[in-house]
Amino acid sequence: MAVTLVEKGVTGQVDFDSHTSGVVEWAVALLNEVTPGERHGRPFAAPTGDALLAAVRQAVPEFRPSDVPTQAQAAELAEWAARLRHVVELVDTGDLDTACTELNRIMRESNAVPTLSRHGGEPWHLHFHSADAAWAISWAASMATGLAVVLGNAAVERLGLCNAPACDRVYIDLSRNGTRRFCSTACQNRVKAAAFRARRAAP
Repeated sequence: MAVTLVEKGVTGQVDFDSHTSGVVEWAVALLNEVTPGERHGRPFAAPTGDALLAAVRQAVPEFRPSDVPTQAQAAELAEWAARLRHVVELVDTGDLDTACTELNRIMRESNAVPTLSRHGGEPWHLHFHSADAAWAISWAASMATGLAVVLGNAAVERLGLCNAPACDRVYIDLSRNGTRRFCSTACQNRVKAAAFRARRAAP
């Protein structure tokens, strides 16, 4: 996450932990790919079988050959994703207290623990799961802790559900101005187009 740095009269942002920001973005991508609801104005069914495996592999990066999940592992992570999505839904309704309580429960059950790790030629960085954690639970712990950083921050308002009609996909705004309220450009354009048509139709 980025923090403000003031040095010799110069103010700017330094990203001390891009890995955490990446985990949050991967969590959002996962929730949007494997949980049912609505997407871009249409009903969205949760994928199963091979489609679920493909969706998980699309959302979650594979840093090493051993990171390629099986169908069973993908299904297990999808179950954790459903619980994480419920947390985001609570945040979106303004019930931050319940959201934090539920997220604490998920972190405990996934045995989230800070661990410095290095792999794939990367420098040392902070993971949020034990070194011997199984694939699905390691991602569940990491994603839950990444979202906890958001919920425990004043920027929690940057996390929510898409504001477009007939879409409930999750968005996270990591931009500097913090004005994003849609899951995608497609949904933002749908809303703008509808508003334009409404203005033209007005007497």
